[in-house]
Order: sequence, then C-alpha cells, then structure tokens
Amino acid sequence: MVSKTSLEFVVPVYNESECIDEFLRRFLAIRDRTDELDISAVFVNDGSRDDSLQKLEGYARKYPFIRVISLARNFGHQIAVTAGLDMANSDFVCIIDADLQDPPELVLEMYAEMRRQNVNVLYAQRRQRQGDGPLKRASAAAFYRVLRRLTSVDIPADTGDFRLIDAKVVRALRTARERHRFLRGLIPWLGFKAAPFLYDRDARFAGVTKYPLRRMLRLAADAIFAFSNRPLRISSYVGMGVVGAGLLLLFYVIILRLFTDQVVPGLTVLLVSMLMVGGFQILMLGLIGEYLGRVFEEVKRRPLYVVDLVLNGEDVTVSNDDSAR
Repeated sequence: MVSKTSLEFVVPVYNESECIDEFLRRFLAIRDRTDELDISAVFVNDGSRDDSLQKLEGYARKYPFIRVISLARNFGHQIAVTAGLDMANSDFVCIIDADLQDPPELVLEMYAEMRRQNVNVLYAQRRQRQGDGPLKRASAAAFYRVLRRLTSVDIPADTGDFRLIDAKVVRALRTARERHRFLRGLIPWLGFKAAPFLYDRDARFAGVTKYPLRRMLRLAADAIFAFSNRPLRISSYVGMGVVGAGLLLLFYVIILRLFTDQVVPGLTVLLVSMLMVGGFQILMLGLIGEYLGRVFEEVKRRPLYVVDLVLNGEDVTVSNDDSAR
C-alpha cells in the first residue's frame, strides 16, 4: 500500500478558547474531505491564561493525530510557531493562526497549487482584509513597502504567516535560531522557490486581536533590525548632513560678522544648534541600542522556548546549537 502524503497544521494558540472548537470542527471536516493527504496538527499553547490548554488536551486525548505543545510561559507568536515547526515531521506544513481569519479549508487548494507550480513555499497573499479598519490596513500596507525598501530580502507585501511550506524549508528554518524572529522575512531569506496564493482574509471568528499596536510596533522593529542595517547607514548620512548644515551656518555667521553690520544673536544660534545636535545624538544612541540589545540577547544563548507539556509527541526543545531534531 502506498503511503499518503502527510500535511501538518502548525497552530500557535494564545487565549483562543472561543475559537478552538470551531477551528477543530473545520479541521476535522478537512480531514474527511480528502483521501490523498494524511492531515494532522500541532497546536502550540503559548502560555494561555484562559482554558485554551484544557480544550486542546481534550482533543489530543481523543484524536492521536492532534499533538499539543504547551510552553512554560508566553514566549510570543513567532517563537510559538518555531516550537511547532520543531515538532513537525510531515511532508508539508501549513502555518496558520487559530482565530480563523485565515480559512483552514484553503489548505487543499494551496496544496494542489503548490504541486502544480512545483514550489517549496506557497504564501497566502491577501486581496482583502475583512474586519480591519482603514488605519490598520493603511499601516500594514505602508509597513511592507517600507520594509521592502530597507531590506535586500524580497519580502512579499500583504502577507502574514499563513503559508504552506515543504519539509525542506522546515529543516532549513530549524538551523536559524535567532531570538527576534520575523518568519515572514526569514522564509524568503532562505531562497527556496516560492509563489503567491491570493485569498480574501476573514474577520476574527471570536475574541479580540492578540496583536495590539504595541505588539505590531515590536514586530515591525524586529523585522527591520533583523534584516537591514540601513537605519545605521541612514543615521550616518543624517549625521553628515547635520555637520554640513553646521559648517554652512558657521560660514554664514563669519561672513555676516566680517563684511556686514548685521549681528546674529548668539544665544539663538547656540540653542538651535544644541537642540538639533543633541536630539540627533539621542536618536542615534537609541538606534544603536536597539541593535546592541539584540546582540546581547543572542550571545546569552538561552533556548528560544521552554516546554512544559507535550501530548502525542516528544519534548521538542531545541538548543541554539542544534540545527535540527
């Protein structure tokens, strides 16, 4: 008997109790719809404070093809996805959130399209974003376009983590153990063949977003600082511009003093110059601090996450020195 192609969902979960039952209902329906694929799932509980873990434990005990990893605390969305990828052992892996904004039923179409185009990555690209306000849509569009200009990595616009990747990509991702992770950039950085899959994103099934403005800004900072050193270069250019402006001002003041009767108030010039230079220095120190802080986090070599509980699988904590399980 020929074995089926295996496909695994990797689903990070953080306080998604209201969505879990509906997600599992639709997931089980997907399994019933196909005879070609052996579909399973890895749910990663990222330190949820509601009863998400209890619900997941119930499903894992009932269905052996549902595995659950519970992290010791909340390590963040990108780390939770990483923990799921470390456990995944299928031919294909679908990264998807539990909030049902990304329809899990699309995975069958995505698999067919991925095989048709013979690519390693099929990333879901949003045509429309239901449930997002104008401000969020505009900020997301601006973020991706700024990011593409700042980095040398071709990061597709209007995409999230929802994508289908093959085992080769999963193995390569396990070699990258950086702490401040931006998987939407890290996967394109690997360089494997990729193609878009256009879809319309739904509104959340229930609950509230787990990515408020503060977390979105943090993710944006991780994306920029992880894939670009251009902010440092820009700061150098701005610094040279400030010095140049100061020299021009000094030359102008000397000309006025030697060849005219006009007097430039010294206190005004001094205050303006101090504010400009001081503000620029503080800004650049903060920028350097962002890069230095990330270096400090990396050199400590702590594991990316700590596992508290595993159901239907083995402990998957991978050290920073390990490239794969």
